[in-house]
Amino acid sequence: MPDKYNFQSPQIDVEAGSWLPVTPKNIGEFSGVAYFFAKEINTKYKIPIGLINAALGGSPAEAWISEEALKKFPAYHNETQKFKDNSLIKQIETRDQQISNTWYSYINEFDEGHRKKWQLPETDDKDWKTMNIPGYWADAGAGNSNGVVWFRKETSVPASMINKPVKLELGRIVDADSVFVNGKFVGWTSYQYPPRRYELPAGLLKEGKNAITIRVVSNSGNGGFVPEKRYELTTETDTINLTGAWKYKTGITAAPLPGQTFIRWKPVGLYNCMIAPLLNYNIKGAIWYQGESNAGRPADYKDLMQTLIEDWRNKWSLGSFPFYYVQLANFMEANATPQESNWAVLRQQQLNTLSVANTGMAVIIDAGDWNDVHPEDKETVGHRLALLARKHTYGEKKLVASGPLYESMKTEGNKITLSFTHTGSGLVVKGDDKLKHFAIAGPDKKFIWANAVIKGNTVIVWHDAISNPVSVRYAWADNPEGCNLYNKEGLPASPFTTDKYNQ
Repeated sequence: MPDKYNFQSPQIDVEAGSWLPVTPKNIGEFSGVAYFFAKEINTKYKIPIGLINAALGGSPAEAWISEEALKKFPAYHNETQKFKDNSLIKQIETRDQQISNTWYSYINEFDEGHRKKWQLPETDDKDWKTMNIPGYWADAGAGNSNGVVWFRKETSVPASMINKPVKLELGRIVDADSVFVNGKFVGWTSYQYPPRRYELPAGLLKEGKNAITIRVVSNSGNGGFVPEKRYELTTETDTINLTGAWKYKTGITAAPLPGQTFIRWKPVGLYNCMIAPLLNYNIKGAIWYQGESNAGRPADYKDLMQTLIEDWRNKWSLGSFPFYYVQLANFMEANATPQESNWAVLRQQQLNTLSVANTGMAVIIDAGDWNDVHPEDKETVGHRLALLARKHTYGEKKLVASGPLYESMKTEGNKITLSFTHTGSGLVVKGDDKLKHFAIAGPDKKFIWANAVIKGNTVIVWHDAISNPVSVRYAWADNPEGCNLYNKEGLPASPFTTDKYNQ
């Protein structure tokens, strides 16, 4: 369905939309998580599954709640009133568009590489500098600047790769890229998040030396190539690794592009256009994968989600239909010491949302990518959502559908014993002989890494330096790399704190 917003009133119908079969052609434009969820249910029960994809990347929870329900959050409700003024929206959109047009017109006009056609294979790059890819040009000595930087690499292609389907993978690039092979344009991506996968037309590559040129536009922050992604040319039988030394030269330096106002993410707008028109559908339930855009202000997330779930159930008038959601994945660089983390707080708020009836949470703290806010592993996420539906909606009562969830704590001397639900066949340490990412604190709430051991279906936590422990945290970090408490069914424990967060 179209990505639309409206702040005036709920819409009766969507502008467009169609039911499509699952085919290789269609599925690329759909939710990967929803696909793997539906595939498992369909395979297990041999029943058709229809999916409505109401989603918009980057949107916060409050954008999906009705105005009536959002009144309990005055700040969000007041913002909705502000954007009922269409003239204000037009003013903001016109200003943002003018700023963007001016910035891109400037870099396109004065980009030396654009004017001199550096994409051509005969380009002389003897005076270009060298940089290892992946990486960011600020780290390579090019300065923390925005604008356009061109990259070139000559690579030798064997005869076995000629006249075959070839895929060029360039990981992820910050922010936008235009890609040329032997002077021919092969594709472009306009923003930093999508994986770069370009299909090369037959006959473009030649045996021997081939030139790959990338024009990278960075409009803010650090421009460059995201580490630990695939950078390669591949056929069914051959792979050429493209990491390592590339030549580079700055085409134009520019001031950062000022940020725009994302009106489409404002409270209520997406509900009115993308949920309200669906209320006549006789749905079975909902799956929800969101939270990153609320991580900067996580304190009210549990209240928001409880409001959203109750709002949808009231509006659909189908009773307390199943609502299964995904906890935030591991993301960003790992820290060597315990840290405060808004992402951890938001995960705790998601854990607390399980107090809402007929909900379930898929834990994916082991399925994320530290360098990608959109993890590539969609199958694991879909599978763990499907486990919840199989158990609670389709009646597989003996199925273990969740990893361990913190239940309670008991203090004895300098040790805290933690109890869990959803332990399945028992608690285990995955991939190591020691539990990791448990931290403990005394009354001063200064957390340090702790010793932790499994005893039956409990975990005992302590540190010799803390004689009066009061709090324990597990996997409390943006990216708790290596956290390894699981049940024997292979499902990870949810991150948690024993402290109270809006419970």
